[in-house]
Amino acid sequence: MSDCLFCKISSGEVPSEKIYEDEDLYAIRDINPQAPVHLLLIPQKHLTSLDDVSADDQALLGRILLTAQRLAREAGVQAGYRVVNNCGSSAGQSVFHIHFHLLAGRRLSWPPG
Repeated sequence: MSDCLFCKISSGEVPSEKIYEDEDLYAIRDINPQAPVHLLLIPQKHLTSLDDVSADDQALLGRILLTAQRLAREAGVQAGYRVVNNCGSSAGQSVFHIHFHLLAGRRLSWPPG
């Protein structure tokens, strides 16, 4: 998608500090962190939101969650973490390329919003 920020980051058109990358996904630090650890896990494949995934994306979604677990461990998270996906603008999605927030490093309250 030519106007998608995360697609531009993926292609290198927009610079970023990727802390993880493989053929299916990458992770960056959130530019407006809401916790001491706030990473975004983003698939290389453009999918607008969780509403746009299909059964063909099942393995990708599993890899994203396992990568979140790995990155939390690598960040030294020991007191728990949260993985969040906002689906649609009324849920807080502001970049319309599916992504997951990994939040940790402080007590996270409930409900979140």
